[in-house]
Amino acid sequence: MTIRAVPDDTTGELVLLGAPLGNPEDASPRLRRLLGEADVVAAEDTRRLHRLAADLGVTVTATIVSYFEGNERERTPRLLAELESGATVAVITDGGMPSVSDPGFRLVRAAVDAGVPVTAVPGPTAVTTALALSGLPTDRFCFEGFLPRKTSERDRLLAELAEEPRTMVFFESPHRIGQSLTALAERLGADRPAALCRELTKTYEEVRRGGLADLAEGVRTDPPRGEITLVVTGHTAARGEAAPADLAAAVAELIDSGVDRKTAMSTTARRFGVPRRAVFDALLTERESD
Repeated sequence: MTIRAVPDDTTGELVLLGAPLGNPEDASPRLRRLLGEADVVAAEDTRRLHRLAADLGVTVTATIVSYFEGNERERTPRLLAELESGATVAVITDGGMPSVSDPGFRLVRAAVDAGVPVTAVPGPTAVTTALALSGLPTDRFCFEGFLPRKTSERDRLLAELAEEPRTMVFFESPHRIGQSLTALAERLGADRPAALCRELTKTYEEVRRGGLADLAEGVRTDPPRGEITLVVTGHTAARGEAAPADLAAAVAELIDSGVDRKTAMSTTARRFGVPRRAVFDALLTERESD
């Protein structure tokens, strides 16, 4: 790999570019500018980089280097050498923020250890986008990335997550999503509320909501395509441990946002994993206490 040297004695800067998930219109003006100004662009997929640049009307004059999971370890030292020689190195993935289940972490760690400045151009992320669209609790959440490929490791992780109270966000591929949903249903509960989000911001964006078992069955009959982000309700809400006041407050919040009462009750029941009757009783209790 040959990278153009930058004749500068000062330390360079590492820039993490938050790339659009699929819709180029989500790119920020700063991302457009830095794509055109960087000395080196390390891209997860160089073809997608060229496509994005064309969509944005940006001419990339930088040296373009492929930087993906398979060569990340090998190329990190060379990119660090460029940074230490004064180059501005930009890292960009196929979509979302570098280093979040994507290439970038190794270079960030190396740059930090070497005292090289690191900054980021905030952009779209599938994690919070799917969380916001899911209709599930968003006040506390954790990101778990991809489930392990080995069955024993996956089952061990899911056993740990069975008691996790926060909403969980996972990444998954189309050919593994059915197996993963089945495993999640077995370990976390068939009725645990979840949302399968695919192709976010793209033409065929879709969000499927329901219990884990129902989602698994839906995947068997109608296999999803494209990139998938799965959002799963945490333990407390899934087992119906919410207080009546919490249920009533959730319904009131939905009604205040314009949702009709019947829909608000059904949505709250799914969100907390409780029967609709429990929500109705909670509203009666709240009314009697006023």
